[in-house]
Amino acid sequence: MPRQTPSQTVGPYFAYALTPGLYGRRAIAGNRLALADAPGEPIRIEGRVLDGNGSPVIDSLVEIWQAGPDGRIAPGAAGFGRCGTDDTGTYRFETVKPGAPGDGQAPHVMMTVFARGMLSHAFTRLLFSDEEEANAGDPVLAAVPEERRATLIARRQETAAGPVYRFDIHLQGEAETVFFDA
Repeated sequence: MPRQTPSQTVGPYFAYALTPGLYGRRAIAGNRLALADAPGEPIRIEGRVLDGNGSPVIDSLVEIWQAGPDGRIAPGAAGFGRCGTDDTGTYRFETVKPGAPGDGQAPHVMMTVFARGMLSHAFTRLLFSDEEEANAGDPVLAAVPEERRATLIARRQETAAGPVYRFDIHLQGEAETVFFDA
C-alpha cells in the first residue's frame, strides 16, 4: 500500500551557489557593499546566526538590503550584500550607515536569513542603537511588542577599525529575533 514519504529539506546549496568564493568562482554579491571612499560613515555589521540552543548555525546565509547614507533606495544608492556564516556562525558586512528613508522609518537594514532545516527564509530588520529618537518614531518597530524590540537593535561598538554594529540573529528560543512576513 502506498504511503507518504517523509518530508525533507533540499540543500542547502548556499555555499556552492550563492557564496561561491570558496570554490574559486566569482560571486554576484559579497559582503563588501561600500569602498573606503564611499560617501557616508563606514561601518561594519557583524553578528552570529544562532539556533534555539544558542549554538552557531555554521552554514547559513545572510542577505542585506539598505538605503544609501542619504536614505534613498534607488539604483546606485542602495546596497545589497550576501554573506555565508563561518564555523562560528559569524557573518560580516562592510558598508556605510544608511540614512532615514524619509517616510517616518528610522535608518535600518533589511535582512534575510537562509539556514539548513528552514523550509522558507526569514525576514528581519536591523535598527541602530545610536538612533534612539528615530527608533522611537519608527512605525515598524512600534508594531513589535515592546519586550521584543531589543532583538532588532544592533549595538554600536567603537573599535580601532571603526564603528561595528553587533547583531546576533537567534532563529528560535527565548531570545528569538523578531521576524516579519514578506
